[in-house]
Order: sequence, then structure tokens, then C-alpha cells
Amino acid sequence: MSPSAPFIRRPVATSLLMLAIVLAGLVGYKFLPLSALPQVDFPTIQVQTLYPGASPEVMARTVTAPLERQFGQMAGLARMSSNSAAGVSVITLQFSLGQTLDVAEQEVQAAINAGGSLLPTDLPAPPVYAKVNPADAPVLTLAITSDTMPLTEVQNLVNTRLALKISQVNGVGLVTLQGGQRPAVRIQANTEALAANGLGLDTLRTAITNANANSAKGSFDGPLRAYTINANDQLVTVPDYTNLIVSYRNGAPVRLGDVAKVVDSAENVKLGAWANMKPAIILNVQRQPGANVIATVDAIKQRLPELAASLPQSVHMDVLSDRTNGIRASVEHVQIELVLAVVLVVLVIFAFLHSLRATVIASLAVPISLVGTFGVM
Repeated sequence: MSPSAPFIRRPVATSLLMLAIVLAGLVGYKFLPLSALPQVDFPTIQVQTLYPGASPEVMARTVTAPLERQFGQMAGLARMSSNSAAGVSVITLQFSLGQTLDVAEQEVQAAINAGGSLLPTDLPAPPVYAKVNPADAPVLTLAITSDTMPLTEVQNLVNTRLALKISQVNGVGLVTLQGGQRPAVRIQANTEALAANGLGLDTLRTAITNANANSAKGSFDGPLRAYTINANDQLVTVPDYTNLIVSYRNGAPVRLGDVAKVVDSAENVKLGAWANMKPAIILNVQRQPGANVIATVDAIKQRLPELAASLPQSVHMDVLSDRTNGIRASVEHVQIELVLAVVLVVLVIFAFLHSLRATVIASLAVPISLVGTFGVM
């Protein structure tokens, strides 16, 4: 019996089956994940080493080269590249696709441990490594700037209003900030004033550390209740630090403001980002694994006017990069190619068979088969 015989004898059931295939394909197409790269767990690891004050030549000779010799002995390593800059060394290790990432991480850690004796002894911290996946690149990057507000206040607004709201959008996996400057109090010691008062940097450091010790204050124990003393003695503002008594000389207090300059600043003044020649906070948005990148970015852009309205008028928000532009063009190109393929198939059948009936059957069967494939995917 021919496989097509049951479908020919039951035209109603066949029509319903075709309709079910089309509906399943349309639903599957709606939830079909879109991405610039496939979601693959690439066995790629990046090793970073910090050595403040070292020139690129010193980093390459004393840090990068010893680590490269250790990493070169690992099995399964397909490619290794490095970049040595002032105070930082970055080595990227790419393993063969058959290598599992867990095993690669163990080998990298073992190589770092083996090469520890070859590295400078005054490194502030041992080398650290992290998994790198090109598919996790940000799908949308925003720049937030202001002409009047300090960057620390802009970062606070981005943290509390933008990042939190964007992270709640369906399909968003991670929101990170770059270029921000967290507020901090910076103390610049005056060595001449310290020497005049017979003080050293260690004395200054000890006094500041002791003044910021948030230790237990004790408790009161009564016959029926016990009370815990809850008080925070830590210094917060510039006047608090300026009036801190560091020592006594000839019965007079020596305050921190007498031997140092205390100013409001940022935790890291060497860290920053710029957009259109203006200091900015860069907000990177990554999608969840398997999420439709176009739908995710469209949902974020739909909320951007609402989020921009919640910010002060002096704060501006611009889109720096949108990875969906290339993806949209690729999807549009694929759609055009599918339509052209169906049209060519129908024309070829008609040209060779010269049968309108066979041509109509092909013009229905091919699109239904393509649409049904989306349901399986």
C-alpha cells in the first residue's frame, strides 16, 4: 500500500493534519531563539594578572612569558594569545572543542600553581582566570551622560533606576556597568607636615584604621531583658576625617587635616568611560541563554522612553551599540531566500511537468513543510 493512500482516502483528516502542522510551525517560529552566535559552551579561558607600576616590557618578561611556558604544556590547548600592558597581563587560552571546560579550568589552575614560583614575589594577588564565551557578548550597550551632575550621582541613578528596571525585562540575563566611579574619601598625606610632627605613614594608617573599626560595643544585661549597643563609629564625610585626632604633641592634638589633604573623590580615579567626548556610565545588557535576542532588545527599547522620563532632565541616555542590527538583516535575508526557494521550486515543477494540478500541490506542500520545521526546532 502506498504511504500516501491513507491521506488520499481521508481528505478531511489530512486537511486538519496540515492545519495542525501550520499552527505548530507558527507557534514554534514565534518562540524560536535568535542569536548572532550559537549558544555553545566554548572551552575558552582568560587569565588576568595585575602588577601595578610595571611597564608593558616588565609585564611581558616577568609575568606573561613564565605563564605562557606553563600553559603551553597543557594537553588540548589549541590556541594561546596574550596582551601585556602597563600593570596588567591578559592571556587567552582556547582549547579544542572536545575538551570540557571543567577539565580545562583544572589544568589552568594547576599551571598557575606550578608557575607561581616564577612570578614576581610582590604581586598584589595571584593570577585569576574566568570563562570567556563570545555568545555572552552584550546585545545592547547604553551610554548615560550628564552635563551638570557628578559622575558618582549619575552612577547611583543608573544603579537604582535603570539597571534594576532593565534586569526585570523578559529575556535579560545580566546588566553590568562600566566607567562608574563610586564615591570615596581620598587622603593625600603631607610628608613634610608628618615629619615636622614626628609622625610616619604607619602612624597615620593605624589611626585611620582604628577610627573605622566597626566592632561590637557590648550589651547591658538586666534582670528581665538584655540590651545590645548598636552604634557605628565609622567615618563617612570629609569633615569627619579632617577632625580625626591622629596623635598628641606637647599636649595639643594633631588632627588628620593638619598633616594630610582630605577630599571627596572616587575609589579609582584611573577608571573611566567616555561617550561623545563626555564622561559616561556604560550599561551593558546580556541576554538569557536561549532567549530571542531581537524580542529582548525590542522589549528594552520599548521601555527606554519611560526610563528616560524617570531621570533628571540633565541626564541623557544614548544607544552605543545594538547587536540586533546585523541579526535583523540576516533574518530578513533568510526570509527572502526561503520565499525565492519556494517560488523557484514551483516554477521548476510547472516547467517540467506542465501540470497545473502538480504545481498547486507543490506550492502547498513545500511551504507547509517549511513552516512545520519551525515547530520541530
